[in-house]
Amino acid sequence: MIQHVWERASLSRYLTRVLIATDDERIAAVARGFGAEVRFTRADHPTGTDRTAEAASSTDAQVIVNIQGDEPLIDPAAIDTSILALLDDPECEMATLKKPISDPADATNPNVVKVVTNHSGHALYFSRAPIPHDRAGEGVVHWKHVGVYVYRRRLLLSYSSLNQGPLERAERLEQLRALENGIPIRVAETDYETVGVDTPEDLQAVESLFSGSIFRAEPVVETNG
Repeated sequence: MIQHVWERASLSRYLTRVLIATDDERIAAVARGFGAEVRFTRADHPTGTDRTAEAASSTDAQVIVNIQGDEPLIDPAAIDTSILALLDDPECEMATLKKPISDPADATNPNVVKVVTNHSGHALYFSRAPIPHDRAGEGVVHWKHVGVYVYRRRLLLSYSSLNQGPLERAERLEQLRALENGIPIRVAETDYETVGVDTPEDLQAVESLFSGSIFRAEPVVETNG
């Protein structure tokens, strides 16, 4: 799975370097085996953002993208969209992605994170609950948060020093740390339908895509890098 993520990320037009950050020697060995550059990190990081910050501190990169290792179908174009959302706004220090939810079951699934934004495209809140609540029953659009994060170096390296608030602790969502500390997050729209692997059932679904004829018919998805 990690090789698929690495290969897909390597197809991004705007990424100049792709590192795999891990504290597991088994993952590191596999990654080195297929030619990836690896940063071995401490094992006590509470979040992926903290691990990304340690890995980034050994580089001189000014813009860093945190791509989850459980997204084997990550769209390189979605990565580029998130990067451009940050680069197009000199005041922006953090950016991520959203897409409309098409399956109603996803709105109530706590493993599918939802996001609401303001008129300028900045996040108001992220939640595992279905937000906004459709009290009037008139129908609302629920937006899935796509977990690709882009940071300017200054913010990322200071992220672990920000106070962890009650919202982050309650939701178990590290991006809420930025909002609780008054740091805006720009949210760009994407068509990418994220297929993260959070459960054994997710793994089976992704394996079926890789073995199915529909997946093989899409050369932009199936790639050897």
